[in-house]
Amino acid sequence: MFRRRPLDQPVQATRRLTVGRLTLEIAGGSVVGHRYAENFDVLHVDPELPLAAVADGMGDGEGSRVAGTTAMTTFVAQVRAGWPAVDAARLRAATTETQLRVRRAGAGLAGLTGCTLTALVAEPDGGQGWLVQLGDSRAYRLRDGLLELVTVDHSMAWLGLLHGWWPPDSPEAARARYQLLRYVGHPDKPEPDLLAVPLRSGDTWLLCTDGVSDQLGYHRLRDLLAARRDPARTAAALLAASLAEGGEDNATAVVVRVHPALPSPR
Repeated sequence: MFRRRPLDQPVQATRRLTVGRLTLEIAGGSVVGHRYAENFDVLHVDPELPLAAVADGMGDGEGSRVAGTTAMTTFVAQVRAGWPAVDAARLRAATTETQLRVRRAGAGLAGLTGCTLTALVAEPDGGQGWLVQLGDSRAYRLRDGLLELVTVDHSMAWLGLLHGWWPPDSPEAARARYQLLRYVGHPDKPEPDLLAVPLRSGDTWLLCTDGVSDQLGYHRLRDLLAARRDPARTAAALLAASLAEGGEDNATAVVVRVHPALPSPR
C-alpha cells in the first residue's frame, strides 16, 4: 500500500445504495502523488444519493483550488436540490450554474481558475445513469471482461490523436496534453457531454482523474478492476498502483459496482 500524506483523502468504507432493482457499491479516494506538494483534485461520494464525481484543478495555484472546490460544491448542491428528478435538462442546468459560480469565484484571482468535472448520477429507479463531463477526467466501464473508455477527453491531444496531426510520443503531443478545449470555468461556457448509460448488474464503473489514467495503461486498469474486490479495496489498489508507476500527478479514483438489489426482509 501507499504511505498516506496529510492531503490525501483516504478511501472510506464502501457505501451501498439501492436504486430500483439495483444496489450500487461505491468507494473512492485521492492521493497527492510525488510531484505536487498539495492536492488539487476534489472527490465526492454522496452519503445519500447515487452520485459520485471527481474534479481536477488546472495548474497548481489558488485558481485551481478554488475552481475544484467551487465546482464540486455547486454541482452536488444542484443535483440534491433537484432530486429525485434526474434528466438531461436538469443536469445541463446544474452544470451551467456550476460554470457560473466558478467564473465568479475566479473573477478576483490572478491566473486561470478552472477544473475538470466528471460525474455519474443514477436515476432513482435504477433504470439508467447519467455521465456528466467537462475536461479530461474519465469514466470507464468494465462489462463482461471488456474495459471501455466511455468518455472523450476534451483536449487538443485527443483531437491530434484522432486526426493524426502528430505522433503520440512527439513533443507536440506532450504539449497538447495540457490544452483543454472544454472545462469548468472556460470563458466561452462550453456545453458538457451528457451521456445516458444503462446500469447493468455486474458492471464496474471507474471515475478517475488523469493522475490515474496517465499512469496506468489499459491492461493494468482492466486487471485491477476485474479483480472483483470490494470497491474500497479496488480504489486503494488503483491509487497505490498510480503511485508505484510514478505518481506524477494528484490521483483520484471512484469505483462503482452494480449488483441486484437484495430482497426486502418480510
